[in-house]
Amino acid sequence: MDVDYRQAFEHSPVAQAIARNRIIMACNRKFSEVFRGTIADLVGQSFQSFYPTQSDFEETGQRVGPFLTADGRFIDDRVMRRMDGDLFWVRVRGLSYTPESSHAHTHWVFTEIAEVERPGQSLRSSLTSRERDVAAQLIEGKTGKEIARALDISPRTVDVYRSRLLRKYNVTNTEALIQKLLQG
Repeated sequence: MDVDYRQAFEHSPVAQAIARNRIIMACNRKFSEVFRGTIADLVGQSFQSFYPTQSDFEETGQRVGPFLTADGRFIDDRVMRRMDGDLFWVRVRGLSYTPESSHAHTHWVFTEIAEVERPGQSLRSSLTSRERDVAAQLIEGKTGKEIARALDISPRTVDVYRSRLLRKYNVTNTEALIQKLLQG
């Protein structure tokens, strides 16, 4: 029986992209759904478009490279940006076909993180849905009042969630929290 790998890739229920030097060369339908763009819009895009900031894109590339070189694989939970600008939490798994040149030819899989908590999971994936919502708004640089309006909650509720995040990440201010959220 012949297997049509292109069809399997295109119709996979998991968001996938193939990249060369962090430029999307191919992606499947699920990837286009997750990132809210057409395949034609996404192919040729730098992954930089999907990071909250340019510096986050650069720092992540530097941090991921050694893992791809050493093991050929990488996994991380992170905040990413959809084509419409919305931020969301995603688990990213990567594979380098060229470990000697880590980003030269890679395959990436993306899974939106749900609110389900499991023993042994990472700190970021243990956040509640509302904590992730507030964290994403903080990363965008919004004030407590702006976050409250965007999420249709009170400013006091935003303060409660910000305090929880500060405790979970063991930091004392919002700037340090944002740095921790963007780190691996």
